[in-house]
Amino acid sequence: MNDINSSLESLNSACNMQSDTDTVPLLQNGQHASNQPAASSSRSLQPQASPRQKVQRSQPVHILPIRWAQRSELWIFQRRKGRRGDPGEVPRSTEEMLNRRLQEEDQQFRTSSLPAIPNPFPELCGGAGSPPAAAPSSLPPPPSQPPTKQDVKVFSEDGTSKVVEILTDMTARDLCQLLVYKSHCVDDNSWALVEHHPQLGLERCLEDHEIVVQVESTMPSESKFLFRKNYAKYEFFKNPVNFFPDQMVTWCQQSNGSQAQLLQNFLNSSSCPEIQGFLQVKELGRKSWKKLYVCLRRSGLYYSTKGTSKEPRHLQLLADLEESSIFYLIAGKKQYNAPNDHGMCIKPNKAKIEMKELRLLCAEDEQIRTCWMTAFRLLKYGMLLYQNYRIPQQRKALLSPFNTPVRSVSENSLVAMDFSGQTGRVIDNPAEAQSAALEEGHAWRKRSTRMNILSSQSPLHPSTLNSVIHRTQHWFHGRISREESHRIIKQQGLVDGLFLLRDSQSNPKAFVLTLCHHQKIKNFQILPCEDDGQTFFTLDDGNTKFSDLIQLVDFYQLNKGVLPCKLKHHCIRVAL
Repeated sequence: MNDINSSLESLNSACNMQSDTDTVPLLQNGQHASNQPAASSSRSLQPQASPRQKVQRSQPVHILPIRWAQRSELWIFQRRKGRRGDPGEVPRSTEEMLNRRLQEEDQQFRTSSLPAIPNPFPELCGGAGSPPAAAPSSLPPPPSQPPTKQDVKVFSEDGTSKVVEILTDMTARDLCQLLVYKSHCVDDNSWALVEHHPQLGLERCLEDHEIVVQVESTMPSESKFLFRKNYAKYEFFKNPVNFFPDQMVTWCQQSNGSQAQLLQNFLNSSSCPEIQGFLQVKELGRKSWKKLYVCLRRSGLYYSTKGTSKEPRHLQLLADLEESSIFYLIAGKKQYNAPNDHGMCIKPNKAKIEMKELRLLCAEDEQIRTCWMTAFRLLKYGMLLYQNYRIPQQRKALLSPFNTPVRSVSENSLVAMDFSGQTGRVIDNPAEAQSAALEEGHAWRKRSTRMNILSSQSPLHPSTLNSVIHRTQHWFHGRISREESHRIIKQQGLVDGLFLLRDSQSNPKAFVLTLCHHQKIKNFQILPCEDDGQTFFTLDDGNTKFSDLIQLVDFYQLNKGVLPCKLKHHCIRVAL
């Protein structure tokens, strides 16, 4: 810094010395100073070359006296004109000529009449004898505008809503985490933001990397966002074989059949995976549906005009995936006369669309529809989906054990323990685990009975408490129909172990367990039974008895029993 200051001072002093020897100082009225020698004055009035030829970089320039004389003449004419008010006293042509001449000279000498300020960095100028200035392309880009804030309204499954102020660059994952924090939910990375179109009967889960404000700008006024669980969002990364049957997938490169190779071929843009099969396609402008052989490639969705042929001359473009999104049909049979409830829709990503722009498709069953929907997502986003899937796992690995969630419903963390001895041990035998659960349940009931007897604040009898305590749990959904329970299971993801409990419609004293296994929904009735004057609940005709439904759910989260799989995820509805 000292070297820079010293160089600037020396450069400034040199310029001042040159200015004192080569220039003639002027007074404010434009005349020469009286104390200057006559020789210098006469030298300044001699004919000189063009000012542009004499001008040097960062050097003072003579201001010609003729320009000041012309300005004085114009000023005198204007004063005389304004004083007498007689336009004939001053010729108008003379005034216009002087104005025009002054404008031309101002334009000519604008760059040469700068004040005598030395340039401390002449190498940055683009004049002769100096290196060229930096090109505009090498300059840093102008700073982008900071994101602004915008209000977004989000609805829950029970109809409640919340208005959240977010930044314009916030993603769907960030908004879900914000809603989890505000609603005091458990953040298990299975929450999703759903784009819901009630008039069109469409909905889809936003990808975690999508910008919420950009998606909202393409939604009609009647559409809305839903905050919902979606356990099947990245399930295909865990078990891709169940999502892609062999008869529906073909590869340009040979695959060895392993799960890792299957995902690698999908995520690799050069492997060119193809999904083919028969789909019901709604004809444009008609209510009828036609069964076509459809092929999904990276370039788009095609249908064959001749049977199952995939020759280029027989393939016609059905929809483009680049500027479109894939949606579920909510009520396809009622609204679009679909042949079944496994409908899909390819909708363009723009604000105003017409019905003829929607490509409506229908699969034969839920597994085939899930395969098509997953293939659409993988071919469109590719590695972005895998990165979204890995982000929560990477964050969990970075967190310390003290910051990890205490509550968990994964089958790896729910194990039967025996604390009767000095040290605890894991119970591996299912029969021993069952007896331990029963003993713990009876001990808990005895403690609750003593508390009810000693305390007068709780008027509930223990038997009454056993029959109503389950209503405080998130997995109990009360008096809903079978169709409604199936709809909730489908909305929150058809993954193994997803369940809910509800009141039975056929038996007022019974309950129903609705469970998903292999993308199929099954119902199991829970019946009450009496033993020694006490009421129990059983799922297997009395072989296994439980004091209440909470014990029943806890037991089947640890043991499969008569069920096809363990209870893993529960359907939940959170009020915002």
